[in-house]
Amino acid sequence: MRARPLAQIRAHMLGQILSVTLAVLASPAPAQDIDAGQALYLDFCAACHGLQARGDGAMADLLRVAPTDLTGLSAGGAFPILRVAQQIDGRRPMVAHGGDMPIFGRWFQGQGADVAMPGPGGQPIMISRPTADLIAWLMTVQQ
Repeated sequence: MRARPLAQIRAHMLGQILSVTLAVLASPAPAQDIDAGQALYLDFCAACHGLQARGDGAMADLLRVAPTDLTGLSAGGAFPILRVAQQIDGRRPMVAHGGDMPIFGRWFQGQGADVAMPGPGGQPIMISRPTADLIAWLMTVQQ
């Protein structure tokens, strides 16, 4: 067996270190925080959608269009992550009290790195961590 020159060994080691570093940096962020999602829900959503997410919040009677019962979002099968994310961040406006549902996504942006969640067909979608946390909590209240 032939000995490899020191420069070749160093280059190989540097390549391995670079590969590992890039893999770590490209890895998805840690799992969503359901407790943080529940806190966001209580702060931003419960007034209309209710404490139990059933569409019966204190403001519900004042709205022209009744708030959605969020416990039934998975009724058609899989939880619609992309549709819910778009609703929260404003890419899919919803009529509520004569106008669009409040869009809270802008308050959730810029709070750390975006995280990947599975979208339609299993393709990952990148959304803000607070939005992902809120969606993770909503997934726990499905009936």
